[in-house]
Amino acid sequence: MKKIKVLIVEDSAFMRKLISDFLNEDPRIDVMGTARNGEDALLKIKTMKPDVVTLDIEMPIMNGLEALKRIMNECPTPVVMLSSTTLEGAENTLRAMQYGAFDFIAKPSGAISLDLHRIKEELKEKVVEASKTSVHKLQKNSIIGKTTLSEAKGYSKIKPKNRNISVPYSWNSASKKLICIGTSTGGPRALQYVLTNFPKNIDAPILVVQHMPPGFTKSLASRLDTICDVHVKEAEEGEIIQKGTVYIAPGGYHLKVRKVGSSLAIRLDQTPQKNGHRPSVDVMFESVSELSDYSVIAVIMTGMGSDGAKGLMELKKNRNTVCIAESQETSIVFGMPKAAIATNMVDIVERVEHIGDAILKYC
Repeated sequence: MKKIKVLIVEDSAFMRKLISDFLNEDPRIDVMGTARNGEDALLKIKTMKPDVVTLDIEMPIMNGLEALKRIMNECPTPVVMLSSTTLEGAENTLRAMQYGAFDFIAKPSGAISLDLHRIKEELKEKVVEASKTSVHKLQKNSIIGKTTLSEAKGYSKIKPKNRNISVPYSWNSASKKLICIGTSTGGPRALQYVLTNFPKNIDAPILVVQHMPPGFTKSLASRLDTICDVHVKEAEEGEIIQKGTVYIAPGGYHLKVRKVGSSLAIRLDQTPQKNGHRPSVDVMFESVSELSDYSVIAVIMTGMGSDGAKGLMELKKNRNTVCIAESQETSIVFGMPKAAIATNMVDIVERVEHIGDAILKYC
């Protein structure tokens, strides 16, 4: 079996050694070299041609963001970012996603994380998945959207062309609607495509589970809020759900709903992970499946694993539900959509640029 060749870019010698040791434990991976900064990394990528690069954001001489932009322009290679959990670290991580990074991993305790073993398995799996992805998709990802507040305000929203999407006879168009979206790796880009297509007066609230650790979802919500007509926010315990608002599950908390009179309220908890995730798409879908008077538009987009598939079956069993899955052609990772499609419960499979239009047909 051909091993995945990895270049580690990190200014700390201690962290380079730790990451190398962790990755070399995996028989699928071969750490072919290390680099101390962005300039060093660019030279080595061009000569060594690794399959995947792990890249620290905070480095001297040329930081990770500048290095990433040049990598994607000069020698396109799948990149997994390593980031701190500070506010600045979270915002820079989102910029990295826009510049074309495959995904990121949050260091558990700052730039020098003595407890890096806590994310060892996640690091291995993301490197393996990154090696399978299409660099063309990541390059396309890198030109979508803006990366600062001033850029975002002048951003031209992505508007797909109208398509003839038929609404099934069984769909109850008169009932109250709830839109539920689940995504993971590649999700920030996919969410931007979908949410910027929604009008301010959309006749439904939108619940979102994006797999991210604590500290990152608030920055994601704030960024999306600057470029969407709908209001986007990180969900808060107990708040009443409103139409035209997107509620993103906070990292580290499951997102559920509960009835409060004739309204719905957000319920957040830290019950055990499901499918290795908290928040989990399955948990959100299962909670929504208990609502008696709502029709649900369930959407599963790009991401590793199978989160959302079991919850989708509960939704279909208990609620009037239509399910839309992202197609393989546009998914950065076709894990979650593929698992959903395998349940035979998916009604529509669409490229990401058409998902927003498909949702609106049901609202």
